[in-house]
Amino acid sequence: MPRGLDLSGSSIQGAVMMNIGEAAKASGVSAKMIRHYEALGLLPEARRSEAGYRQYEPAGVHTLRFIRHARDLGFSLSEIAQLVSLWQDRKRPSRQVKALAEAHIRDLKQKAAEILAMKVALEHLVRCCRGDDRPDCPILDGLAAPR
Repeated sequence: MPRGLDLSGSSIQGAVMMNIGEAAKASGVSAKMIRHYEALGLLPEARRSEAGYRQYEPAGVHTLRFIRHARDLGFSLSEIAQLVSLWQDRKRPSRQVKALAEAHIRDLKQKAAEILAMKVALEHLVRCCRGDDRPDCPILDGLAAPR
């Protein structure tokens, strides 16, 4: 039987369709997050089988991988929405993508500085604590102190 005419519902117009579990495995995104991304509009609503199950084309799985990679780099969902839109717009100027990535780098640098400051403050408190059987503890005192 020709690929586009498969009556089982596993192939439409020659594309190999996947259920949500298969799409999750292929993309590295959980089924719960796939449904969430669909609800947010990051991923087009999936086709449904006659039984009502979600069916994903390879292009949808590719988009899920794109989203996963962007999440791995710490982009927010709103930034990812912008990135997906830019990725799908073949006429977009790359300067828009670069500006978005540079803004994210600035945010990451700020977060890294904040984390380093927390680490230094906590290391100081740990150095001040004897860690013995006595109840006084500079770590707890430091946490309780007004800022």
